[in-house]
Amino acid sequence: MLKRILTGIVAFCFVLVPVLFFADTVVLPIAVGLFTVIATYEILHCVSLHKNMWLSLPLYLMSAAFPFVLRYMSWNGFFLIPLLACVPLLTTLAVAVFSHGKVDIRDASTAFVLWVYSFAGFLSLIFIHDMVTGGEYFYLLAFVGAWITDTFAYFTGMLLGKHKLIPDVSPKKTVEGAIGGVFFCILSFVGFGLLYNKLWLPNGGNPLPLWLMAIMGVLVSVVSQIGDLSLSLLKRKYGIKDFGKIFPGHGGVLDRFDSVLAVAIMLLVCFSSMSVLGL
Repeated sequence: MLKRILTGIVAFCFVLVPVLFFADTVVLPIAVGLFTVIATYEILHCVSLHKNMWLSLPLYLMSAAFPFVLRYMSWNGFFLIPLLACVPLLTTLAVAVFSHGKVDIRDASTAFVLWVYSFAGFLSLIFIHDMVTGGEYFYLLAFVGAWITDTFAYFTGMLLGKHKLIPDVSPKKTVEGAIGGVFFCILSFVGFGLLYNKLWLPNGGNPLPLWLMAIMGVLVSVVSQIGDLSLSLLKRKYGIKDFGKIFPGHGGVLDRFDSVLAVAIMLLVCFSSMSVLGL
């Protein structure tokens, strides 16, 4: 536990804070690209395909390049991303087909789907920051929602937990912990809404409806826990404890950002929907 706490403090102070502080510069796409590449390696290593360069190289190239493409290209260019994502999809299928049985199509497909998840999640942070009004503040909610949910689900479960949530997937998680995570996530989102409306609201911008922030807090917390549980299920499937070792006591990038990725995607959907509806 001590190692986990110390790693969290060091990572927060010397990695996350500098990246967030310089998010308007090239630092954010560099960090997103680096973390996506590391996550891609962890995915491929999980399914024992990290040594197959025909499979891994297109994923590494897309992971490293597209944070910069997304930040510095025109709005219309954004729609190239799903189109170009077909390239690693085709190479993944081709590797499985021409491997003469050495590459299991299920492992290759799992790797690709999980890569899309991490790729979309990390890119969503840049998209929210750069292309949503107020996004320089809103993208922080990906970290707030995921880590508030995780922290308070843990402590609520430890103090009040009596009923197991899904023991086949995660034996220690409880229903009470899950509810506690949702409750405190709602409070954090409403609190964020109050701060934004009082301190950060741009001229001509729309204030955040607090009732909508409460609903978003519920959605984000639920999605955060699903993101966590789904990757726990995958680790149990492949018989590994952690995806990596880059964060002592926490595991790898996917272990630390599993919920953040899910929340970032959900936030992108929420804020895009709010923009369309004029909220």
